[in-house]
Amino acid sequence: MIVSNVSLSGCADFNSALCAGAGEGHLGGGSYRTTLTPTGNLVVAVCLGFIGTFGLLNNLLVLVLFCRYKMLRSPINLLLINISISDLLVCVLGTPFSFAASTQGRWLIGERGCVWYGFANSLCGIVSLISLAVLSYERYSTMMAPTEADSSNYRKISLGIILSWAYSLIWTLPPLFGWSHYGPEGPGTTCSVDWTAKTANNISYVICLFIFCLIVPFLVIVFCYGKLLCAIRQVSGINASMSRKREQRVLCMVVIMVMCYLICWLPYGIMALLATFGPPGLVTPEASIIPSILAKMSTVIDPVIYVFMNKQFYRCFQALLQCAAPRRGSSLKSSSKVPTKPMRGAAGTGPRRTNDFLFMVASLGQPAATVPQLGLSCEPTIDITKAPSSDNKPVVVSLVAHRDG
Repeated sequence: MIVSNVSLSGCADFNSALCAGAGEGHLGGGSYRTTLTPTGNLVVAVCLGFIGTFGLLNNLLVLVLFCRYKMLRSPINLLLINISISDLLVCVLGTPFSFAASTQGRWLIGERGCVWYGFANSLCGIVSLISLAVLSYERYSTMMAPTEADSSNYRKISLGIILSWAYSLIWTLPPLFGWSHYGPEGPGTTCSVDWTAKTANNISYVICLFIFCLIVPFLVIVFCYGKLLCAIRQVSGINASMSRKREQRVLCMVVIMVMCYLICWLPYGIMALLATFGPPGLVTPEASIIPSILAKMSTVIDPVIYVFMNKQFYRCFQALLQCAAPRRGSSLKSSSKVPTKPMRGAAGTGPRRTNDFLFMVASLGQPAATVPQLGLSCEPTIDITKAPSSDNKPVVVSLVAHRDG
């Protein structure tokens, strides 16, 4: 166990068990690797302090907005809250300990603390990744479903949240029971899965973790948002002037999401594979700490991308700062139960069929409707369920699609 802090040969001011572990292959794959310099530890501490502070504040703010404004309590937003909770737990259960270790240049809470740190951070990190994949699938399935999304049905989203935690537990519990193990990482100021052990037991776990907890979520995200963009472009073909801005905004957000996912997690995955399959000492302490910091940076970035770029959350954030009621923005609506009146000069003047339905492309923040299989005759309609108001709000426009068969 890690029970003392003594200076060994070449290990001044560093934990004895960590230095011994380096000689046993837990840190350097069979050779001792020096820790960061005092300047290096200071730089890492500053980065971790920034990440911990802003990650905590950003995710707490998300929870405050969700609790304060009833309009945000929709099923899809529960997934965003799940992401914020997992990121918040990383900021509370992980970052303070690695920050303290960096300021002191050594691990401070012992071997059991190292195992707990590695397990808790891996659990919350994978929950965040899986939740992003579930979120993208939910948006995709909502848009492609043949019926309107039920804004009061929390069952499906609740199952998705339970799935994210159960899936994460499936992949983070095995190291506690002998399939690989948690231990010091990089310079010894953080802990994670042992990437450097060259045993078949450890290598098999690292491969499975890389595939099922990094590659699979990424492929789901790319596939679902790719389909979403294709659907938006099809709608743009029906009414280009109305949908062009929406398409550009969604495309921008999708590119940002994918790029940030890759920036935060791909370097960490590559570092893990290099440490596992590369020669001993290939990944230096200086090189290994950078991907670890980038992965933790996701706790700051996720709330910004998935929440504060969401117009609904942003309006509530503005209302919170101004101590006012949130402003309601105009949006495309969908409801098969809402009576509509065709616009003058609209194409398709024949009688309505019983299976007509309204559709639109849901915003990334809160899907409100669905996109059917296209290849239908469509006509723009005006929602007449609301009386004209004096604030000159734009008329809500939707699209009515008639099935040909």
